[in-house]
Amino acid sequence: MVSSPSPALSVADDVDIDAPLIAADVTRGVCRMLLRHDCVAMAEVPLGDGRRADLMALNQRGEIVLVEVKVSRADLLGDGKWTDYLQHCDRYFWAVPAGFDLSPLERPDFLPERAGVIVADRYDAAIVREARTVPLASATRRKCTLAFARRAARRVITLTDPDADGLGWSG
Repeated sequence: MVSSPSPALSVADDVDIDAPLIAADVTRGVCRMLLRHDCVAMAEVPLGDGRRADLMALNQRGEIVLVEVKVSRADLLGDGKWTDYLQHCDRYFWAVPAGFDLSPLERPDFLPERAGVIVADRYDAAIVREARTVPLASATRRKCTLAFARRAARRVITLTDPDADGLGWSG
């Protein structure tokens, strides 16, 4: 990912822009933006401590990016576990739908000096605040990257052979 501004969000002419976005919409837009930055993402990734990241991505340099998607203020303000994710990534972002009130993300308890902010719609996303890079220890990076690769491969296998899901997986 780069720190230059991302293109503005686009909304197709036939989309009801008043319809509330759901987390899947935001996730889709963020994944598209990440791909443009040569960063591949996977949704719903279990982490080593039992937490689950909404999105985990790897860039071309092997940096790990985690993205937590929030579509409601209550969900954002009630998330007391998000700092646990920082030990699993080099960069951390919040992703929210267009029109979301970003003011809570400026509060000190949301670590604005560390956490980036992405605004997304169904089709695209833009980084509105870049995340600071805090490099992982090499052993942690290796463990997280290996788990990401194995999970991605497992998901590809189950696309072509759904019955393989229960065979010998130690996840």
